[in-house]
Order: sequence, then structure tokens, then C-alpha cells
Amino acid sequence: MKTRKTIITAILLSAVLLGSLLVPVFAAADSLYIIPDSDTRALTYDELWEYRYDTLLYAFNEIYARHGYKFETGSRCYNWFNQMPWYHANESESSSNHHEAYSQCSTIENRNVDLIKAVRRDMRDQGVTNKGGIGMPKPPAANVNKPRGFEYVDLAAKQKLPVFTAPSIDAYRANNGKATCSTNGAVYGLGWENGWMLMLYEANHAGQYRVGYIWSPKFKKGAQDNLGQLVWDGSSCEVLETVNVTDDPALTGNTLTTVSAGQTVVYLTTMYNDGAWDYVETTIDGQTARGFVPSGSLSITSVDLTEKDGNG
Repeated sequence: MKTRKTIITAILLSAVLLGSLLVPVFAAADSLYIIPDSDTRALTYDELWEYRYDTLLYAFNEIYARHGYKFETGSRCYNWFNQMPWYHANESESSSNHHEAYSQCSTIENRNVDLIKAVRRDMRDQGVTNKGGIGMPKPPAANVNKPRGFEYVDLAAKQKLPVFTAPSIDAYRANNGKATCSTNGAVYGLGWENGWMLMLYEANHAGQYRVGYIWSPKFKKGAQDNLGQLVWDGSSCEVLETVNVTDDPALTGNTLTTVSAGQTVVYLTTMYNDGAWDYVETTIDGQTARGFVPSGSLSITSVDLTEKDGNG
């Protein structure tokens, strides 16, 4: 028969063991947030200056995201928060309204949103991006390395569709102008742009993927209903270091072209797989082309949609 002392000891030991198990779990959960306690603690101006300019964009949108703010399809915040297990978009019509999101926040959250936006304004005014500051947390591991957000689409089989790097028949076409998607393989779509679908597919070359645009595919009924209209940043950015542009951020990093330090490109969004990739528009042989460069290669100081129509 167990004594009272033995039972108490067992309970205490269980509590210690449980605590040791929970600490890593809580730590792992916190690692999925940029500022884990921004919903409960008043942040300070000085501590926010320790972060990179682009990281602070996600930091104040993280506060909105906790309340289910619905980001524009294809935007960098859409791509980031939709990979977070804690994020659940509110599908109501008002969930993408910045003022509505602001009204759902607590006093501390609203104060922190305003302060983070103020720090970003000061950084812009001073021409500072704080590249050496605190960056983004590592995104959750992916089962496959395709950029997150691309969803399987059910296309009619036995089609061979021309693929362009940008949404135009005059845009650059990879594979010496012969890039083609066979619908007998898996095709993943991100969204629509003026009747073009941005998609990812396995190229005929073994072990290579491509991201590009196809026009008027023959979808099975309802197959494209889960794809929204894409919204891009569209700001001009300077390339900070010479870097290769690829249409395959999933696997090979196959080079489409090289852009030199000091060159200007159009920044569209940032996408994530096991790393971070900035999606940009440039030209190849005089033709419009889009592709990916490793995130951090650009000087991005633009204002986000959630800053243009907010209360901060």
C-alpha cells in the first residue's frame, strides 16, 4: 500500500515531467510568431528598432492575423500567415477591412500596431532597412519544397499548354521558348491575374519544376473556385547584389537570367518553402519576365496595403 508521502512524491514528479514536456512545446509554438507577446505587452520604440524593416511589416500584421484578418491572395502576408498552423482566416466580408481588424484588437494591440508602423515610417524617412537586424523566424517545415499557397487544380487531361513567365503571350517563355505544361501530371495553382493562372508544374525534364502562367485552361467544374485574384506589391526595388533569377524555387534553382547589383526590378511578393523567395518582374531579351530571387537580395521599402488603409 502506497503511503501518503509516496503519492505526493509521485504527483510532484509527474508535474515536473509534464512541465519538462510542455516547455519545448510552448517554445516551438512561440517560434512561429515574430513577436510572441505583442498581443499582451506594450512594445517599446527602442526594441522595435532592433528588427529589420521588412520583418516589422509582418510583426504588425501578425496582430491582425491573430484576429483572422483575411489578406489579399498572393500578397506577402497572405503567403506568410497561411503557412502558420495558428492562423485561421475569417471568411466574413468585413474580415479584409483594415478598420474592422483594428476594431477587433485590444488597446495594447492597437497601441503596438501604431508603434510598429511609426518605427517603419521613421526607418523609411531615414533611408534605413536595418538589414542586420532581427529577421523572420524559420517557416514550418514543408512535406514538399514547392512554395506554399499553391493548391492542386484538376485540369482536363491530355492537354499541352504553353507556359509564360508573365501573364502575356508576349512575355518571355522558358526552355528556349518551348515551356509547356502537360495536364497529365500534377498542376498546382496560386491564383488568377487578368485571366491567367499562376501555376507550378513538373517540367518534362526529370527533377525540375517551373512556375509560370497559363491561359484559359479547361478546368473541370469548380476546380478553380478556391483560387483568388492575385494582388501584387508592384514597387520598384534596387538589387543589392548580383543574383540569379529562377522559375524553379522548388528544387533546382534553374537560372532564367542574372540581374546585377544596382539594377531595378519590380517587387511582386515574397513566397516561402524551406526558405524565402522574392518574386520579381524584370526583362529578358526585351521581353517581360517574372521569376524568383533569394529573399534579402532587394532593397524593399514599399508601404504595404495594410499600412495604406489602417489607423496607424
